[in-house]
Amino acid sequence: MLKVLKSGFYLTIQDLGRFGFRDVGVPISGAMDIASVKKANMLLENDDNDAVLEITMTGPTLQFDVPTFICLSGAHILATLNNQPIENFQVIKIEKGDILSYGRLESGFRGYLAIKGGFQNDKVLGSRSQFVPVTKSARLKDGDEVKYKESKSFKPIITEVKIEDHFEKDTLVVFKGPEFELLTDAQLTEIFTKTYSLSKENNRMAYQIAELIKGHEHSMLTSGTLPGTVQLTPAGRMIILMKDGQTTGGYPRILQLSEDSINVLAQKRSGESFQFKLS
Repeated sequence: MLKVLKSGFYLTIQDLGRFGFRDVGVPISGAMDIASVKKANMLLENDDNDAVLEITMTGPTLQFDVPTFICLSGAHILATLNNQPIENFQVIKIEKGDILSYGRLESGFRGYLAIKGGFQNDKVLGSRSQFVPVTKSARLKDGDEVKYKESKSFKPIITEVKIEDHFEKDTLVVFKGPEFELLTDAQLTEIFTKTYSLSKENNRMAYQIAELIKGHEHSMLTSGTLPGTVQLTPAGRMIILMKDGQTTGGYPRILQLSEDSINVLAQKRSGESFQFKLS
């Protein structure tokens, strides 16, 4: 078992997501930054979909009860193993009783802890990702325990990689959304020439953009949405749906973020800036 001594700000179990149930209103969920998860699992020679811990802004303090191997990825959050500094994207051996602690957030917003064989909480609708009301809890709390497999003799092919931090990018590549043609020339000019920033209203469901553009008076039927769908409200607010976002919406879907851009955006903090680029 992995014991959560301190959970930090927002600690969840995530895999690549819960697919095949959007028609009954179940979001995909899953890790916000898929690229970081896949790289950590790759170093541990796990399956891409093996469950990890997603660490938001401030990290937890965790204790391991059996030997294993871990890899950190995503945001740069100062971390120590038994008070000794450790780095992202390295395969690290864990012994019984070891304590992993996190400190100051250096860059990015979401970090990941991958473990050999993946975390073994129960699957619900084919996924281990936490999301209420599908799962019993929305996140891990102080005192919670998570199962993992014991591993004593793993010899990784690659033990460390140097990764360019994709979350340092400030351009979000987008495609035309279903209602893109409703945008006026003035709105298009605003969207693709201005620099935008994230408001404080952001979470795993959606990110709101702080700056407004010219609004609209279009009414439409509720229609399907995806993670990365950019909706435009009548007041001119752009809202970007994320992994726990609703499966339908009634605002025009003007843009759709690429998967890479979702990864980039997932590592942005309130106030950080970016621009849109049409693919």
